[in-house]
Amino acid sequence: MSNFVWDKNRQSRTAVAEAVFCENKNSEDLCNIIEFNVKNNTTVLLTRLAPTQRLALPEALGQQLDYDESSQTAILNYTPHTQLHSGICIVTAGTSDMQVAKEAQRTLVFNGFDSPIYADLGVAGLWRLLDKIDDIRRHKIIIALAGMEGALFSVLAGLVSAPVIAVPTSVGYGVSTGGKTALDSALASCSPGILTVNIDNGFGAANAAIKIMKQFVIDNHLS
Repeated sequence: MSNFVWDKNRQSRTAVAEAVFCENKNSEDLCNIIEFNVKNNTTVLLTRLAPTQRLALPEALGQQLDYDESSQTAILNYTPHTQLHSGICIVTAGTSDMQVAKEAQRTLVFNGFDSPIYADLGVAGLWRLLDKIDDIRRHKIIIALAGMEGALFSVLAGLVSAPVIAVPTSVGYGVSTGGKTALDSALASCSPGILTVNIDNGFGAANAAIKIMKQFVIDNHLS
């Protein structure tokens, strides 16, 4: 238990609850964290929980997790919200971006937000984005995910009035390997209104959207 200190006041302080980043954590640390929250009856989001890590947990603990392999997230003590807020959507350039997109979506659901995913709308088939653009424009915040050259960020931001939170993904090869090209594209875009998070950071993008919505929309009864 000495390897972590739980930030129980984070939600009241920051509007988003503490989550557990599971990557590189060993089974002992994960067990300690989960057991602590079971004892305290805390609802917790776990991110980057690989299938091998989940299988390494004692069966009794693993069964208490609502685990989603496609996003590699789990929720402990999960009770679905009776009503979800709308206003946020997720747009991906390709289906290869879906793991990060679903991490963002699960983070949003955990915090009480419904967020449809509009998938595979990259610029290689621009007509697909244009077919969905009216639906996308109905949302107050758009989380966009793209790898390769990250062209979706600039194109999308030039078509909508909502802020676009860009999530560069580590999808690609050659100079695009690791998502650095997509990150540079998001940061260097000439389309105004793009906010950029780190590579593959679906969780961070979701939390940014949540904070904006709670601060300027929900708390002011504008939704």
